[in-house]
Amino acid sequence: MRAVRGVWRWRGNPLRRRTDLAEAWLALMALVLIVLVAPLVGVVCGVLTDTSLREAAAEQRLHRHQTTAVVMRPAGPRAKVPEPDEWTGRDSRTPVVANWTAYDGSWHSGTLASPQRTPVVGATFRIWTDDHGSPVPRPIDVAAADTHAVFSGICAAAAAGGLIEGARRLIVWRLIRRRYERLDRAWARCGPDWGRTGAGS
Repeated sequence: MRAVRGVWRWRGNPLRRRTDLAEAWLALMALVLIVLVAPLVGVVCGVLTDTSLREAAAEQRLHRHQTTAVVMRPAGPRAKVPEPDEWTGRDSRTPVVANWTAYDGSWHSGTLASPQRTPVVGATFRIWTDDHGSPVPRPIDVAAADTHAVFSGICAAAAAGGLIEGARRLIVWRLIRRRYERLDRAWARCGPDWGRTGAGS
C-alpha cells in the first residue's frame, strides 16, 4: 500500500526525482509479484513434488514386501546396522542377527535393528525387503508424501518471495548509490565557495 500511495503522491509532485518514481514503481511491481507469482511457484512446486513422491510410493509398494525376521542371537555392540526408523519405524537400536524369508521364497540372514529392547532368541519382528530379500526402508506413505509436498510448496513460495524482495532491495541500493554519486558531482560543481577570492564574501 505504501508503494501505491507513493506512486500516486509522486505522480505530479514538482520535487519528484526520477529515482523516487522508479523506487515506487519497483516496490509496486515487487508487491504484485510476491502476491501473485510466489504462491503460483509454491503451488507448481508442491504439485510436482506430490506427483513425483506418489509415483515413487507406488513403485516402492510394488517392489518392497514385508516379512518376518526371527532373532537368532544378539549381535556384538560394534555391529553396524542402519537407522532403526528405516526398517522398523521404532526408536530401538538393538542389533541382532536374524533370519528371514524373502518374497521370492529365498532364505536370508544378517544383522538388523530389532524393535525390541531386550530381544530373545526366537523373537520375531517385521521388516521390509526388496524383491531379492535385501532389507530396505519401508515404502513412502501417501500421507507423508502429501506432507512433504506441502512443505516443499511453502518453501518454494517463500524462496520466490525472498528472491523478489532481494532483487528489489539490490536495485534500490544501486539507485541510491547513483543518486548520491550525482549529488556529489553536482555539489563539487556548484557547491559553496565561502572564503574564496572573488566570491563576494
